[in-house]
Amino acid sequence: MKNNYHIAIIGGGPSAIFTAYELIKHNHNLDIILFEEGHDIYHRSCPIAEKKVDHCIGCKPCDIMRGFGGAGAFSDGKYNFTTEFGGWLQEYLSDQEVMELISYVDNINLELGAPTEYFTTENSDLGKKALSQDIHLLQAKVRHLGTENNLRILKDLYKHLEKHIKLCFNNRVAKIEPQAEGFTLLIEEKGERRTIEADYVVAAPGRAGSEWFAKQCKELGLSLYNNQVDVGVRIEIPAEIFEHVTDDVYEAKLVYRTKQYGDLVRTFCMNPKGYVVAENTDGIITVNGHSYRDESKHSKNTNFALLVSNRFTEPFNEPHQYGKRIASFSNLLGGGVLVQRFGDLIKGRRTNEHRLDQSFTRPTLKATPGDLSLVLPKRHLDNIIEMIYALDKIAPGMANDDTLLYGVEVKFYSSRLKLTKELETEIPNMFAIGDGAGVTRGLSQASASGVHVARIIHQRMTNKIDN
Repeated sequence: MKNNYHIAIIGGGPSAIFTAYELIKHNHNLDIILFEEGHDIYHRSCPIAEKKVDHCIGCKPCDIMRGFGGAGAFSDGKYNFTTEFGGWLQEYLSDQEVMELISYVDNINLELGAPTEYFTTENSDLGKKALSQDIHLLQAKVRHLGTENNLRILKDLYKHLEKHIKLCFNNRVAKIEPQAEGFTLLIEEKGERRTIEADYVVAAPGRAGSEWFAKQCKELGLSLYNNQVDVGVRIEIPAEIFEHVTDDVYEAKLVYRTKQYGDLVRTFCMNPKGYVVAENTDGIITVNGHSYRDESKHSKNTNFALLVSNRFTEPFNEPHQYGKRIASFSNLLGGGVLVQRFGDLIKGRRTNEHRLDQSFTRPTLKATPGDLSLVLPKRHLDNIIEMIYALDKIAPGMANDDTLLYGVEVKFYSSRLKLTKELETEIPNMFAIGDGAGVTRGLSQASASGVHVARIIHQRMTNKIDN
């Protein structure tokens, strides 16, 4: 392996992928190297998803969270066209610029066979109905790729990139060292260490690498700002309850301010006729969900998250650890993900195997029956219960006894860096993009951030040659 490169990309998620894609589109002769701590796209496999086991066995690395395609590889591939949610890219670029970048990536996905139809909240009656209960529907257009199409598109992108750049998997970047000109990266692979040099560094660590990246930034003396951490549960209900919503807009981003505390609770990652899945982030098991476009793979249930956002002020400065500690309570009590019937939660009793077996809503994930009131802080739980009753007004059946709550779901966001509009850090020619850098939180904005930085780097390299 050579030691000198024009550009080093840290991470293998959508922001990293589209950085590389856009760079080689402009110049096939660039020396680009990409480091990913997980496996390549062909060797990512989850024993739970493949029905080999019925619970998380702690694979290292977790193929749900790490590897080419990032944490979204096994998601159902919801590609949102909006600046109302999905990240903070609009704080660096105009709304028009963000939307143009999102559409640009969408066209690439379409060329690779993404479904042509999309859902939109425009002219939907849902918004008016939700407002009657003081629930707010965020406006967006969404293209549902489906888990199977999402993986196929990623494989096509992988084949394209491997022809033009150096892809290094199961490689950990241990340290980023700025030099007088360029950077030295210390790389760990199978217990061995080596170094490479690069003129530019693009940090795209992804959600699984957000804590690692925050540590790197502190060592480099970069200014960090606390970002939020979202903690909550994943709801599973019979698909019929939310059918009038999901058939209309597919995924409804609904936000509610609780009357008791004035906190915001939102729906997230809605999966019609989907499946609840477990994730493992550095030994902490949390819950998520996905769904397929192929009707033969549909379940009888719909699942989505209810998340309470927390933004902390001084002196507390570790929101990431806060989320991990709450998740660890669930792991401690249940050996992984806990599940509880809503009726049992309201009655103040734990769900046991017998009560779960009697439930009309059959769980799609093997989880430990338990009591979420022993895991989630009271304020979080009160907020979630109030949101469920509010949603019951627009989707009767939401507050049924057999509604299932899986805990916990945590969305970790890295502490945010001080960045320029080019997404450049205080260290010249070092850029930070995607979810793990605290810039975005979703496929569309993450991919868009990668394209944006690639164009900045290309322009700088072109200007340098011209001068």
